[in-house]
Amino acid sequence: MSEIETLYSLSGRVAVVTGAASGIGRETARLFARAGARIILADRDEQGAKAAAHEIGAAAEPVYLDVADREQVNRLAERAQALGSLDVWANVAGVIAAPAPVVDVDEATLDRLIAVNLKGVYWGCAAAARVMAPQGKGSIINISSAGADIPAPGISVYALTKAAVNMITRSLATEVGAQGVRVNTVSPGFVDTPMVTYRFRRPDGSIDEDVRTQVFNERAAKAVLGRIAEPSDIAMALLFLASDASRFVTGQVLRVNGGSVMP
Repeated sequence: MSEIETLYSLSGRVAVVTGAASGIGRETARLFARAGARIILADRDEQGAKAAAHEIGAAAEPVYLDVADREQVNRLAERAQALGSLDVWANVAGVIAAPAPVVDVDEATLDRLIAVNLKGVYWGCAAAARVMAPQGKGSIINISSAGADIPAPGISVYALTKAAVNMITRSLATEVGAQGVRVNTVSPGFVDTPMVTYRFRRPDGSIDEDVRTQVFNERAAKAVLGRIAEPSDIAMALLFLASDASRFVTGQVLRVNGGSVMP
């Protein structure tokens, strides 16, 4: 194995990926496994997690997880630790709601996004750090969003949860850095995942391909690189932060958005 391969290798390591049933989480789990890690794929979509684990093979273990449930998250960390060590924890699980102005957001929407996008990341960070700090090593990776950097109408709740993720990352990085634990955030722009289908889904659940094409073209035009992201584009950034290639990187927000946002 070359020096470069060694730096990016996750061989012998245990990684937890939440939101692993689809999208960025699924692709991240696949890439981590290709890099040599043993993966726990955690998701509320139990069948999706099982399908992803089957695709990956023997290195993958699917687990049902509601990230908003602190006890479930703590048990997941203990389960990972029982495999030998907990080396990487990627908080990828997230939800979004249909656009609505602040004056029209209902309490159920507010509570749901805070529960998953904010509390879910907070409990994941805490559970992972509680195991990693005594080990003297580990990488915690959160997922934020370009929506945390630029104001836009209709996404206030989603944006506030993602802005909070950026600050959780920085705060925890200052608390566990001396114990050898790194904490970083990947902040994607627009990504072709199931999460964005609400933008072009008809009331009957089918996809309006014309609207889909229009949305994708509009988003691509906003990026300096002239395209939208695939899940693999984001997963590669997570691999960098999970591996020794980023051994001196902590408390940072890595924006993987094709140049659509440059704060």
